Amino acid sequence: MRNMLNGTLEDGTERDMRSAGYALAFGSVMTVGLPLNAASLWILLSRHNLKSPSAIFMVNLAVSDLLLVVTLSMRVYFYATGAWPLGSIACVCVTMLFRNNIRTSSIFITFISADRLLAVVYPLRSRHLRTASNAWKAVALAWLLVVVVNVPESVDFSRFLDQYNESTCFEFRHRRPGIPALAYVQPVLVLAMLAVNIVSTVLVSLTLRTRLNDSARVNNKVNVMLIFAMNLMMFAVFFLPVSLAVFVKSSLTPLICLASVNCCLDPLLYFFSFDGFWKRKEEADTSVTRVVG
Repeated sequence: MRNMLNGTLEDGTERDMRSAGYALAFGSVMTVGLPLNAASLWILLSRHNLKSPSAIFMVNLAVSDLLLVVTLSMRVYFYATGAWPLGSIACVCVTMLFRNNIRTSSIFITFISADRLLAVVYPLRSRHLRTASNAWKAVALAWLLVVVVNVPESVDFSRFLDQYNESTCFEFRHRRPGIPALAYVQPVLVLAMLAVNIVSTVLVSLTLRTRLNDSARVNNKVNVMLIFAMNLMMFAVFFLPVSLAVFVKSSLTPLICLASVNCCLDPLLYFFSFDGFWKRKEEADTSVTRVVG
């Protein structure tokens, strides 16, 4: 009896320590990510014309990150108190916003890679494609896609909460008996976007080696390759593990913590994408042209 009691106390202490660690992790991401993304969005909107496809993609990426950061406060409260007072609808919304961040971030980062690919490898032939109008159409399609997928996912998730009478959120007492078909959407999407980023990175790297060897443009070349390296790192570290973890019967919380960190690193992508990130609109446009070649 004493051994059972000691085991229960140890399990409870370990669970409390783990929950405190999650609360600290999500709180840290929120503390860093909120001001960084808010400042990045303000700079992109106030100092850069939204006539550049890259600027349009980055604005939407910043919006996606801000939506994620706002929901982290609810995760902090849950893991700090162990209670979820907001009901199942709020739980579904918070979960969908996290999934949407992974999906839209992977799509917008891929759009940025594709835009750089066209600008570097096909600078003349791609001018009619790299327009603000086409960029907004692509962005609208991406948001529409994730919202359409959210509808059946939300219904399925709500049924799960009602069926097992789950009164908490993020950490559930029950496991689903199988893997729903909708669970394959995110892994397939992330893997497809990763493949596009890998191909883009290879093509741009080969082009930069053969065409941009003059020393005057080395700095810009390094910036361009840093963008692609960061994009691949985002997929390998933040997007892919949490997307594939649906097939593993274990807690997703550590991977969700890790994936949420992506919103703190996206501002670096904006900085390396624009030599003139802090400059006024006219100067920034010139800098963007110089970076992409």
